[in-house]
Amino acid sequence: MSNHIHLMARSQLEDLSGTIRDFKNFTSKKFLDELSNKTESRKDWMKVVFEYHGKFKSNQSNQIWTHENHAELIYSQKFIEQKINYIHNNPVEAGFVEYLEQYLYSSARDYADEKGLVNIQLV
Repeated sequence: MSNHIHLMARSQLEDLSGTIRDFKNFTSKKFLDELSNKTESRKDWMKVVFEYHGKFKSNQSNQIWTHENHAELIYSQKFIEQKINYIHNNPVEAGFVEYLEQYLYSSARDYADEKGLVNIQLV
């Protein structure tokens, strides 16, 4: 999605909050590096937005990710299937694609026996 991600994840360290924190930290740094090194038509606008939101946090000059997440404990196979269907249909509901496997950044392609761009583990 253009302004958020959905994922099902498990921490090998059994510290999902720490894993998400580290993911956000790593991807924020990579994103800012890419923004500085690439020609992006919205580069100046994005820098202003990230710097503005960074002002509200101590020891932070930019903020890309929100500080909250909407974690839910996975408790059954039916729940997993519901969440996967929700995630896969999100780009269709947003009007980005007509069919869920058309969204390049989705695991829906893998579930449709096509190769997606994201490495996943089928559940």
